[in-house]
Amino acid sequence: MESKVIISPIDMQARAKLGLRSGDTVRVWQKIKEGDKTRLQAFEGLILSRKHGDEPGATFTVRKVVDGVGVERIFPLYSPMIDEVEVVRKSKVRRSKLYFVREKAAKEIRRQMRTIRAEKPERTDVVKAPVVEAKAEPAAK
Repeated sequence: MESKVIISPIDMQARAKLGLRSGDTVRVWQKIKEGDKTRLQAFEGLILSRKHGDEPGATFTVRKVVDGVGVERIFPLYSPMIDEVEVVRKSKVRRSKLYFVREKAAKEIRRQMRTIRAEKPERTDVVKAPVVEAKAEPAAK
């Protein structure tokens, strides 16, 4: 009987030992195929959740804010399309799922938008006054 060993293109032990946890800030380098070429694209953000432990179907959710809009991506931990996962910053959090960050971020963005609208001055056309040069008279003795 033949042994059916599947050889993975990634190092599964190295990915399992990364120690990704909720609250960590990571930079995920993903392979993107465009036509005949393959390029790497970074996605840096906060890990909101980690699901299914270290099993083959394990995933982690990363959130970042771009131009005031929250963007979330769910990455399979053992995906061959992920080239590298860098841990930028480790943080200690008291929850395993940080879904509350979604609402918190939205409230902060709304507050910032309110302050931006309040601080925006009305446009007034400014007319520069002509510059008048005065000649200095010599001092009389």
